[in-house]
Amino acid sequence: MKKLLLLLVLVISTTSIAQMRKTDLPKGNISGKVIDKTTNEPLPYVNIIVRDMAKKVITGGITDDNGLFKIKDIPEGKSIVEIQFIGYKTVSKEINITSGNRNLELDTIALEEDLTTLDEVEVRAETSTVVQKVDRKVINVGKDLTSAGTTASELLNNVQSVSVDSQTGAISLRGNENVRVLVDGKPTNISAAQLLKQIPSSSIKSIELITNPSAKYNPEGMSGIINIILNKNANMGFNGSIDTGVTAGHYVRYNASTNMNYKTGDVNFFVNYGYNGGDNYNYGFVDRPAADILQDFKFINENRSHLVKVGADIYVNDKNTLSLYTTQNWYNGGGSGSTIITENNAITSNAYNIQLQDNHTAAYNLNYKIDFEKKGHNLEFEANYSETNGVEDSSNTDSVSPTDGSLNYLTDITNDQNSTQVNLDYTNPVSENGKLEIGLEFRQNKTDNDNVTDQSGNPNSNFSYDRNIYSGYVNYNHKLGKLNMQLGARLEQYDIEGFFNQEGEGSAKVTDEIFSVYPSAFFTYDATEKDQFQVSYSRRVDRPGIGQVNPIREWSTPLITSIGNPNLRPQFTNSIEFNFTHQIKGGSFTLGSFYRNINDVISRVTYKDPNDPNDVRQILSHTNFEDTDAYGLEFSANLKLAKWWRANLSTEVYTQKQFGTVDLNDPNAEPLEVNADTFNARISNSFTATEDLRFQLFAMYRGPQDGIQFNRKTMWMVNTGATYNVLDGKGTLSFRVNDIFKGMKFAFDSNNPYVQNGQFNWESQTVYFGFNYRFGSGKNKAKQRRRRDSNEKQGGGGFI
Repeated sequence: MKKLLLLLVLVISTTSIAQMRKTDLPKGNISGKVIDKTTNEPLPYVNIIVRDMAKKVITGGITDDNGLFKIKDIPEGKSIVEIQFIGYKTVSKEINITSGNRNLELDTIALEEDLTTLDEVEVRAETSTVVQKVDRKVINVGKDLTSAGTTASELLNNVQSVSVDSQTGAISLRGNENVRVLVDGKPTNISAAQLLKQIPSSSIKSIELITNPSAKYNPEGMSGIINIILNKNANMGFNGSIDTGVTAGHYVRYNASTNMNYKTGDVNFFVNYGYNGGDNYNYGFVDRPAADILQDFKFINENRSHLVKVGADIYVNDKNTLSLYTTQNWYNGGGSGSTIITENNAITSNAYNIQLQDNHTAAYNLNYKIDFEKKGHNLEFEANYSETNGVEDSSNTDSVSPTDGSLNYLTDITNDQNSTQVNLDYTNPVSENGKLEIGLEFRQNKTDNDNVTDQSGNPNSNFSYDRNIYSGYVNYNHKLGKLNMQLGARLEQYDIEGFFNQEGEGSAKVTDEIFSVYPSAFFTYDATEKDQFQVSYSRRVDRPGIGQVNPIREWSTPLITSIGNPNLRPQFTNSIEFNFTHQIKGGSFTLGSFYRNINDVISRVTYKDPNDPNDVRQILSHTNFEDTDAYGLEFSANLKLAKWWRANLSTEVYTQKQFGTVDLNDPNAEPLEVNADTFNARISNSFTATEDLRFQLFAMYRGPQDGIQFNRKTMWMVNTGATYNVLDGKGTLSFRVNDIFKGMKFAFDSNNPYVQNGQFNWESQTVYFGFNYRFGSGKNKAKQRRRRDSNEKQGGGGFI
C-alpha cells in the first residue's frame, strides 16, 4: 500500500510541474461548436487538438454533449486547431492569438463522414488481423477472438502457432513448451498456466509472437517469446469501454472488464480493471489394462481473479516522457477432486482432495525516456519490481484406507517471490542508413517455498532459490538499398543459489555460475513493394524454472508423486528461421520455415517409484535428454475474400527428433528415439450480413503426436457466433457456441513406464453471451494508444 501511495504522489507531483511549465507565457482561449455535416446534429466527445506551427501538440480538449468546446491557455501567436473524430474527415484551422484578441470564437465546424476510414476501423474492431513485422508476428485481437473465451488461456488456443493444454494449462509455441510468456514486455512471477487464467481476454489488445528474438531481448525461451499487450488508451479527453459476459457449460462463469483513460494537456491517466469468476468441471481416466488398474478422476476448479492496472504518462516536454504504473492482481481459487482406483474390479482407493489458493501479485514500473535533437536518438531507463505472496492449503482423505497416513493428511504451502528488473537502452542513428543500439540489464529473482504437512513419509521442507542475471547487448542495423541487416550479440552472467532443507535430513545447497554469449543476425530483403524475404539466426537458452528444480515432494494422485530435479542443466538452442511475406489485394500471406538444434533437452518424464514395493506408483519429474533437432513449416494468410467475407487461416507442420531414457533409476536402460511429428490448422471467418450484424465461424485441428513416453491423439474444435451493434454503434452484443461437436479432449496412450491409456475432458462445449459498451468517442471505438504499446522493444507498459 505504501508503494502505491508513493506512486500516486509521484504522478500528482510530476503532473503539477508539467502543467505549470508554461504559465508565465501570454495565453488565449478559443471556443466553438462541432456538428455532423449531414444531420446537423451536435457531435459530443470530438477531439480538439491545438498545435504550434511546427506541428507539436500544445494543448487540447473534447466537445461536450452539445458539441461545444472551449480550449484555454493557448500561447500568443499563430497555431493550428485540428478537429479529429474517428469515422470523420479531420478538419484543420489556423488561428492567431494576439494581445488585442485573446478570445477567439470559431465558426460552427461541420464534420463529414470518411467512409473509407470508418470501414477500416470497424473491420479491425470486428476481426483479428495479423501483421508480419521484422522480428515478430503481431495478432491484433478482434471480437472474433475475444468472444471465443473469457480468459487469455482460451484466447491463445485460437492463435496460430500457439497451443494451450486445457487440462494442465501448459502453453507451447510451435509444438514446444519452452516458451517465455511476457505481459506488456515484462516477465511474470507466477506460472504461465496460472497467469493466463487470470487475464480477461477483453483486456488484451494484441498478441506478439517473437519466434526468433534478437540479441536485444532476454535469451530465455527456446521456441521464442509470446508477449501479451494489454489495452491502454491515450486519446484526448475521457474515453473508455466496458465489457461483460457470461459463459455457460457444466457451470456458469462470469467476466467483466473496463478500460478507461483521461488525457488533458501533458498528462494521460489510464486504468484497466478485469474480473473473472466461476467454476470449471473436468473429468477423465487412466487405464492400465495389463495390471487391470483403472483410475477415474473428477475435478471442480474454482477461480476468482481481480486485475487492476493504473498509471499515467507525463509528457514533461517535447523531449522527455515519464511513465508510471502499478498492476495489482488478487486471485482466489482452488477446487476439489476425487480419484477412484479400481484393481481387479475391486475399489482399492477412493481419495478426495480439497485445495484452497490465495495469492496477491503487485507490480510497480517506472519508465523515463529522453529524445535528443536527432530523430531516433534516445536514451531510455526502465525499472520494474514485482512481488507475489501465495498460500495453498489442502486436505487429502481416502475412505477405503482412513488410517493410512500417506493417504490422509493436511498440507500448507506458502510461496513468496519477488523480482527486480532494471534496463538502460541507448539508440543512436549513426548515419542515414545505420543505427546502433546498446543496452544493459539486471535481473534478480528470489523465491522461498515452505511445505508443512503431516503426511507420513513426507517430512516438512523448505526450498529457497535465488537468481541474479547481469547482461549487456549491442545491435547494429544497416540498410543497403533493398537489404536491411542487423547483427548483434548479448553477453550474460548467470548466478544461482538454492537451499533445500528437509526436517530430519539436514540441508543441501545448489549453486551454479554460467557465462554465455548469444549472437543474432537478421537479414530482410524487400524485393518489391509486395514481397519481403527474411532470414534470421539466434542462440537461446532455457533455464530450469522453480517448479522444475524444486525437490519438495508434491502429492498429485494416489499413484503419482510429483517432484522437481535440482540437477537440471540449462538447455541451449541454435535457431535459424526463414519467412516470405506477400501482400495481395485485401490481405497478405506468409510462408515460413525454421530449424533448431537443441542441447541437453529439458523434458517431462515419468518413471517407476523405486520406493513402492507394489510396483504401481509413478514419479513425475523433469530431466535432461540428449541433443535433438526440430524443424517445421508454417503458412498463414489474412484474406478479404469478398466485401462481406474476411478470413485468417494458418497451418503448421513440426518435426522434432527426441532422444532419451525414461527409467532414471537404471543406468543401463536402453536409449529411446522418436520422431515427433505434428500438424495443426486453424481458420477464422468473419461474415458481414449488415452494417451492424456479423457472424463468425472458427475451426481448428491439432493432429496426433508421438513422444518418448506419450502418444497424443487428435483434438479438434468448431465454434460459431455472431455480433450485433446496438445503441447507435456504441454497444455490441456477442453470442458464441464453442466446440459444437465436442472434439476437444486430451487422449493418449503410452508404453513407458507402464502400458496405459487415458483421456481427460473439460468444459469445452460452452455458450457465451457478452456485451461491450464504448463511451467518450462517439459511435466508433477509440483508437488504441500507439506510442509505447507498439512494443518495438521489450519495455513498454507492464503487468507482473
